Amino acid sequence: MSGSGATPGQGSGSGSSPAACRFAHYFVLCGIDADSGLEPDELAVLYQWLEADRHGKSQDAANTTSGENFDQSPLRRTFKSKVLAHYPQNIEWNPFDQDAVNMLCMPKGLSFRTQTDNKDPQFHSFIITREDGSRTYGFVLTFYEEVTSKQICTAMQTLYQMHNAEHYSSVYASSSCSMDSLASSLDEGDTTSLLKLQRYNSYDISRDTLYVSKSICLITPLPFMQACKKFLIQLYKAVTSQQPPPLPLESYIHNILYEVPLPPPGRSLKFYGVYEPVVCQRPGPSELPLSDYPLREAFELLGLENLVQVFTCVLLEMQILLYSQDYQRLMTVAEGITTLLFPFQWQHVYVPILPASLLHFLDAPVPYLMGLQSKEGTDRSKLELPQEANLCFVDIDNHFIELPEEFPQFPNKVDFIQELSEVLLQFGIPPEGSLHCSENTSKLKNLVLKDLVSDKKNGNVSTNNITMYELLKGNETIARLQALAKRTGVAVEKMDLSASLGEKDKDLKLQCEEAELRDYQLNVQLREVFANRFTQMFADYEAFVIQTAQDMESWLTNREQMQNFDKASFLSDQPEPYLPFLSRFIETQMFATFIDNKIMSQWEEKDPLLRVFDSRIDKIRLYNVRAPTLRTSIYQKCNTLKEAAQSIEQRLMKMDHTAIHPHLLDMKIGQGKYEQGFFPKLQSDVLATGPTNNNRWVNRSATAQRRKERLRQHSEHVGLDNDLREPSGELLVCQNSMAFWEWDQGLPPPARLPKKSFSECCLKYMQEARSLGKNLRQPKLSDLSPAVIAQTNWKFVEGLLKECRMKTKRMLVEKMGHEAVELGHGEANITGLEENTLIASLCDLLERIWSHGLQVKQGKSALWSHLIQFQDREEKQEHLAESPVALGPERRKSDSGVMLPTLRVSLIQDMRHIQNMSEIKTDVGRARAWIRLSLEKKLLSQHLKQLLSNQPLTKKLYKRYAFLRCEEEREQFLYHLLSLNAVDYFCFTSVFTTIMIPYRSVIIPIKKLSNAIITSNPWICVSGELGDTGVMQIPKNLLEMTFECQNLGKLTTVQIGHDNSGLLAKWLVDCVMVRNEITGHTYRFPCGRWLGKGIDDGSLERILIGELMTSASDEDLVKQCRTPPQQKSPTTARRLSITSLTGKNNKKVVAYFETTDQILDNEDDVLIQKSSCKTFCHYVNAINTAPRNIGKDGKFQILVCLGTRDRLLPQWIPLLAECPAITRMYEESALLRDRMTVNSLIRILQTIQDFTIVLEGSLIKGVDV
Repeated sequence: MSGSGATPGQGSGSGSSPAACRFAHYFVLCGIDADSGLEPDELAVLYQWLEADRHGKSQDAANTTSGENFDQSPLRRTFKSKVLAHYPQNIEWNPFDQDAVNMLCMPKGLSFRTQTDNKDPQFHSFIITREDGSRTYGFVLTFYEEVTSKQICTAMQTLYQMHNAEHYSSVYASSSCSMDSLASSLDEGDTTSLLKLQRYNSYDISRDTLYVSKSICLITPLPFMQACKKFLIQLYKAVTSQQPPPLPLESYIHNILYEVPLPPPGRSLKFYGVYEPVVCQRPGPSELPLSDYPLREAFELLGLENLVQVFTCVLLEMQILLYSQDYQRLMTVAEGITTLLFPFQWQHVYVPILPASLLHFLDAPVPYLMGLQSKEGTDRSKLELPQEANLCFVDIDNHFIELPEEFPQFPNKVDFIQELSEVLLQFGIPPEGSLHCSENTSKLKNLVLKDLVSDKKNGNVSTNNITMYELLKGNETIARLQALAKRTGVAVEKMDLSASLGEKDKDLKLQCEEAELRDYQLNVQLREVFANRFTQMFADYEAFVIQTAQDMESWLTNREQMQNFDKASFLSDQPEPYLPFLSRFIETQMFATFIDNKIMSQWEEKDPLLRVFDSRIDKIRLYNVRAPTLRTSIYQKCNTLKEAAQSIEQRLMKMDHTAIHPHLLDMKIGQGKYEQGFFPKLQSDVLATGPTNNNRWVNRSATAQRRKERLRQHSEHVGLDNDLREPSGELLVCQNSMAFWEWDQGLPPPARLPKKSFSECCLKYMQEARSLGKNLRQPKLSDLSPAVIAQTNWKFVEGLLKECRMKTKRMLVEKMGHEAVELGHGEANITGLEENTLIASLCDLLERIWSHGLQVKQGKSALWSHLIQFQDREEKQEHLAESPVALGPERRKSDSGVMLPTLRVSLIQDMRHIQNMSEIKTDVGRARAWIRLSLEKKLLSQHLKQLLSNQPLTKKLYKRYAFLRCEEEREQFLYHLLSLNAVDYFCFTSVFTTIMIPYRSVIIPIKKLSNAIITSNPWICVSGELGDTGVMQIPKNLLEMTFECQNLGKLTTVQIGHDNSGLLAKWLVDCVMVRNEITGHTYRFPCGRWLGKGIDDGSLERILIGELMTSASDEDLVKQCRTPPQQKSPTTARRLSITSLTGKNNKKVVAYFETTDQILDNEDDVLIQKSSCKTFCHYVNAINTAPRNIGKDGKFQILVCLGTRDRLLPQWIPLLAECPAITRMYEESALLRDRMTVNSLIRILQTIQDFTIVLEGSLIKGVDV
């Protein structure tokens, strides 16, 4: 079961029966080997060694070697269990993995009890995921059996004597404390007394009876959990019953292994246990896939709100850790949540039950879904996890979850939870969830069902008669019938139910219990609600799939370089509230695999989940539930609940197939002897193979062969999936009221390999192509040698490096590639959202890298913990040096006059900026803010290289196999991050919009033509995308100032001016420089104009437009800051003369339009002309009367801006061109006197009328229009 990826149906190993169609593949018995005696669990020893190594402790060599732990009571220690027997010995295409099965049947190893302890049997299930992603399911019943071996009892007595002799005084106190918490988990209420605790923790061979755990297990290809549980419980009852079972146990085990087939899709099956029949059903090809784990339990354990949050974490492929004392709870929650993902599938590490010896798997720097058993009395605070930055921790027993930061909510979450609540209430389950809700549930059930009977809204009300039976429970007539039935000795419950359900549903009661039916119906209705959400959200996904490859081979070859889904266009078509979630979800591996399957469906048969999903989309389009091109955030409920519940009810009302009854086997007399309380030693000769030839079936073989051939041809004609095809090649199906299955007794046909699709041949390549750093899809449980652990960690290192390469490449393409533009990534809102999603994904990757191979975890963020320790060491070295840090040569007296001082590049200084941000409360938040700041400053690679350059610190914090200690991979990782310096990010400035940021501004005058210092009072106002500073007075005789204000975002304009007071009131400003002191972004605002009355255009204030300066050396910065004298440029002089003349004659133009009416040919033209004239005059007067000391050029600039914004400029240009004053103001070669050029200019201006232009407040400040 560990590695083979062969297709089911390839053949069977032992026995003549076709294994691919059998209900169960193996029956397994695990327990203590009396011949070996008590052996310490080697895996537990390895776990202890790993834990000691993790904490830097040394262990006693003898203890480590022998596995003995004298600090723990022998009854509480872990001993090695073994697979005592398994039948059959092997199946060729599904080999038996003894180590994995043994570990998962008894994850804690053998456990011992005495007669005073609780010995109730415990059921749990597990799953083994092969390397190819296929799964095998195991179902285990663990019970306690009396130890009859005197050798083992004596060994236990000896261990207790050693334990008491060596550690009596110290261990007694500590064990008493631990026993308090342990006893609290037991069912007995009086176990808290000291006497009971002493008895609980002791063993006397002369007084006590010793019991040891034993497990019986079924290994199956499909998760028929309920059926397997019933079968195993009946086996256990047969062992413990006073009366022996009707047949030897071998008969029942042989029957389920070889004579009970898998039910075909859409059919139901009945087979027989020891005492009662067992029923199971399988959904049809058009229904949701099989899910036999009760979602009711998952919702009761977590509560509706918590389960939806965990479900969202799974969709976003975070690390999810389930935590519970009960193995079955771990499986129920894990399987329940993953079945709700339809049509998507979890693509990463999936271990619902992680044995304690494999806790180091949590160090995996990849997304995972794992379940960890909690120790008795251990709370969340004592659990040390390698990484928590991107972890969703689910404490099942305490109904508590911890969510990662920056967690987007599921779309329409409130309405979604409301719809789920209605379904839960219909079945009497409180949405808040409860472990002990039996009394409240019954009251709630009766109350709510009465309210919902008449509620026909949305067609969600269940119309099954069991609900009506619940309502009739309090009826007086029914009560009298119950009393009469009790007196006559009739079974009350069955009679009542049959009487209330009618004759048709009487058969249903015979086939299936009421609670089981309700669980099936609740399962399917809850899953329908979840599936409907995805159907609504992705109803038009196919329109955005990019299919460019001509054949599958070329597509597979170029898989990593191709973009398969138009994400930006898809997001732009979604309702605004969906975007935070969808922008992250479409980046996940499960969505990528879903799209891959869609593309591959054009060359091969559709994936079964995809086929069902596409059919549902076609159905809602057919019924016009939702227009294909209409995107809306209006919540639409599921309308298929009743239909889905009826399908299951119909299958369980009448069985499609009934398996052969268990029967006597050809066993020798005396074999299978019954002994109460002891599971017998099974006879392997009768269980190793399937049924042998029997004369009574020979006459039917020819007919059976013909029938099988017809069924085979029909299956090939229809083209059903191998997984969904009825097992016609191996089974003869006789359908009647009591149908049964017969094995073919003729000669077996020659073995032929199954027909494989091209994608199956390329499965290994596809897994590598689809995964980003997920080469190790599933940890292997059977081999835990140091070499295998080292190989596993090396795969993690390679995967992390590959993921970093892919993420940085994707970020560069999204930012600057032509492909992104061609695919519609130009819209600002979508681009910003997608960019933020990619950066958040990079932060997650860095956290996982820094969490890999940690020696000792010191906080939720491993990266921030590393930075803090680096900061402490650097600050200590600075204090020891006791010398000021040189800031570089002084540049302020350069030939350019004043300029910005050099900003020191410092990792520590950037950390201090983050630490000073009171808005961030957690280490994870600080680490992400630091990453964003370093990325915006283009220092991320440089900072991380400096951080890792302190090798003694890195060696202290990380183990040898950690990614950060692999030198070659680490250098490649830093190189990939360095490539991000090619693009400009504002990921810090745009996210932390409310923080206070220090700015530094420098005014650079032209000294050769004016005074550097003026006597008037200068002022400045800096504006950005997020706000402005307001007017700030500049201290006299200073050209440089620092100020602090709320984040302005990207800087756009600077307003500069003075009050024209004093003798020196004329100022020629070259430019203004403003720098963000945190991000280091420097903006240059060129001016080159005079400020003062009687010079230039007489303006006392100017609006300067900024430009972001590229990073440069100090010498280059000096050159960039200089503005060439504009007076020496003829083109500039001509522009200035034209705009100056236009500004001076604005009043003449206005006067002309106010006093003159032209004679026009058309009255409409007259009205339009008059309207344009009035509008023009209104705008000009508003600008002239504005309380601002701006010159004529500034006023003309405002007029053009307002005209462009209000789409009036194309109407004003003809007015100016037709004004008679134009002939006096402009030469004949001027643009305004050339009609063709004017018309061309108007057409150009008309092209921008479709755009909405928003002007910054600094441009139109004080103008009232």
